Amino acid sequence: MDAEQLKERAEYLREKINLNNYKYYVEDNPDIDDYDYDLLLRELEELETEHPEFITTDSPTQRIGGKAVNLFTEVRHIVTMESLQDVFSKGEVLTFDERIFTAVGRTSYVVEPKIDGLSVSLEYENGVFVRGSTRGDGEIGEDVTANIRTVRSIPLKLRRAIPFIEVRGEVYMPHSSFLELLKRQELNDEKPFKNPRNAAAGSLRQKNPKITATRGLDIFVFNIQRLEGETIAQHSKGHELLKELGFRVVPNYKVCQTIDEALGVIEEIGSKRGSLPFDIDGAVIKIDDFSIRSRLGSTSKFPRWAVAYKFPPEEKQTKLCDIEINVGRTGALTPTAVLEPVTLAGTTVSRATLHNEDFIKEKGIRLGDIVTVRKAGDVIPEIVGVTQKNLTAPPYQMPQSCPSCGSPVQREEGEAVLRCTNAECPAQLLRHLIHFAARDAMDIEGLGPAIIELLVSNNLVASPADLFYLKMEDLAPLERMGKKSAQNLINAIEKSKESGLARLLFGLGIRQVGQKAAKLIAERLYDIDRLFTVAKEELCTIDEIGGIIADSVVTFFALKGTAHLIERLKTAGVNMQEAIKMLEDNHFAGMTFVLTGTLPNYTRDEATAIIEKLGGKVVGSVSKKTSLVLAGEEAGSKLDKALSLGVRVINEEEFSIMAEIKK
Repeated sequence: MDAEQLKERAEYLREKINLNNYKYYVEDNPDIDDYDYDLLLRELEELETEHPEFITTDSPTQRIGGKAVNLFTEVRHIVTMESLQDVFSKGEVLTFDERIFTAVGRTSYVVEPKIDGLSVSLEYENGVFVRGSTRGDGEIGEDVTANIRTVRSIPLKLRRAIPFIEVRGEVYMPHSSFLELLKRQELNDEKPFKNPRNAAAGSLRQKNPKITATRGLDIFVFNIQRLEGETIAQHSKGHELLKELGFRVVPNYKVCQTIDEALGVIEEIGSKRGSLPFDIDGAVIKIDDFSIRSRLGSTSKFPRWAVAYKFPPEEKQTKLCDIEINVGRTGALTPTAVLEPVTLAGTTVSRATLHNEDFIKEKGIRLGDIVTVRKAGDVIPEIVGVTQKNLTAPPYQMPQSCPSCGSPVQREEGEAVLRCTNAECPAQLLRHLIHFAARDAMDIEGLGPAIIELLVSNNLVASPADLFYLKMEDLAPLERMGKKSAQNLINAIEKSKESGLARLLFGLGIRQVGQKAAKLIAERLYDIDRLFTVAKEELCTIDEIGGIIADSVVTFFALKGTAHLIERLKTAGVNMQEAIKMLEDNHFAGMTFVLTGTLPNYTRDEATAIIEKLGGKVVGSVSKKTSLVLAGEEAGSKLDKALSLGVRVINEEEFSIMAEIKK
C-alpha cells in the first residue's frame, strides 16, 4: 500500500476500534469478539509504529502514554465545578422546594443518583479529547489527562464533531474492580484502600498512567459545563446530547414535575442502592430549566437550584454467632464475624469484618453478643459496636497458632495483625511463589502470577522448592503452555538456580528483610548454613541491620518448615552461597552517596554497584553526614535538601571521572 492507502487504513482501524469501545464500554453490546478486536488493535499498533506520522491524539493506541509524571499541573476551571448543599431528610427536600416555589413558581426537576467517586472535567475540541482534570477546590484542579485517557468508557473522539464541549463526570471504581484490587494489594503486602471511592481517587492520581490502566476505573457523565456550536435549554436535553455524542451518562435519571414525584424517585434510587455494581451515597435534585437556574444563581458556597439528598449509613442489630479466622496470602490472620442474617442496604448480610485483634479487644467482643452492623460507602459490611454483651461468654481471644498449618503466630512491633511464621504455610502459597519468582528475587523469566496460579490450581506446586522439581511433561498439557513454552519455563527455572544467596534470601519472603538487607546479610555470612546458627547480636553488627530485622531472620531460620524448605532447595541444586566480594579499589571507602533523578547512562542499580565496588555506601535519604548526592534528570526533594544542607552535588559526568570509569 502507498502512503495514502496506509493513512486511510489507519483512519478506518481507529474508527472501527473506537466504535467498538463505545459499543462495549458504554452500550455493553459489542459488535465483534475480543479476539477480532485484539487483531484490529495490533494491526493499528504495528502500522503506527512503522508510520508514526499517522498517529493521532484520538487513536486508541494513545490511551496509555506510558510516561510516568512527577507532578500534576494546575488547571483553572473557566466554569466553577460547584459542590452541592447536602440535605438529610424529606423535610429538608420539601423546604428546598418551597424556597424554589417562592422565588420562581412551580418548576420541574431532574433527579439522578449521586455517584460516590471523584469529580472530573473532560474537554473536547472539534470532537477530540484534549484535557482531563480533577475538581480540586472547584476553582483549580489538577491535569490528569494521561491517566484519564486509560478509562475506556471515555470517548477519545466524539461521535460527531462540535467546536467545543466541557463535561463533568464522576470517575468511580466498580465493586468488581475494587475487590480485584484488594486481592492484588494483599498479594503484594500493600495497605489496602478502605473503599471504592478512595481507591478511585488514588488510582486516578497515580504518577504512572500504566498503573491507572490496571485499576478498572469507569465514569458516568452528568453535566455540560461549557458548550460551543449548539444550544440546549434543559438539563435533561443535555443528557440526551451527551448520549448522542457517545458519553456514558449517569443512569436512572428522571424528569419530575412535582416534588412528591421527586421524593418517590429518591426512594426508588435508595431501594436499589444495595444491588448496584457501584457505590452511590445519595440522590441529586436539580432544576431542569437553565434559564430558571440563571435567575436563582448561587450563594458563595452552593448553587441555589440543586441539593444533594444523602442516604444515611444503614445500621442494624444482629447476633454474633461465631468468629472465623482467615489466613491471608501474607500470613495475616483476619477475623470475620459470622452473623445471624440481616437485610442491610438491600442485601442480606451474614458476615462482616472485625478488622484485627486490637479492634476485638477494644470493643470487648464475645460470641453471642448483639452487635451493630453497618454498610455505608464500603463494599464489605463492618461491625461498629456491641449493643448487648453476652456476659456468660469470655472475651474472645485470637488463636496463638495458625488455623491453616498449626505453626506459631507472632505480632511484630508496629503492626496490628498476627501473622503465621511458617514459610510453607498453604494459605500463603500463592503470594510466596509470586515473590520468590520475581525479577528482584530468583528472577524466573516467564513465571508470572497467571502461570503460578495455573500451577497451584493443578496441584503441581505447594512450595517454592517444588518449582525446581517440575518436568516438561508436567507443564506441556496445561492451558496456554504447550511443549515450547513448557521447555522455556524449565530452562528459566534451571537458570535461576545460580542466582546466589542474596537473591534467595530476598525471595524467601522473610518479614522485614528487603532486597538491600538480604544483600548485606549475604555478603557478611556468605553461606545459608550460617543463618541457622547466627545470633541476633552478630546480625546487628552488620551496617543498617537493626534489631527488628535481626529478630525476624533468627525467628525464620528457627522454624522447622524453613529447614525442610532449604534442604529441598539444596537437593534441587539451588546455589546457597554468595561470592566473596573483593574490592578492586577503595577510593570511595567511608563515603556515603544518595542517588536522585534519572541518569542518562546508568541505571540506579548500576550506579549503586559501582559505588559499593569501590568501597562506598548508598543510602536512601540526605543528611549532614551524606558525602555526595549524585543527581540526574528530574531530581526532586532529595536535591533540594542537599542544597539546603550544603551537601556536595555531582552529575553523572563528574561521577564517571571520580570512579575512573568510561561508559
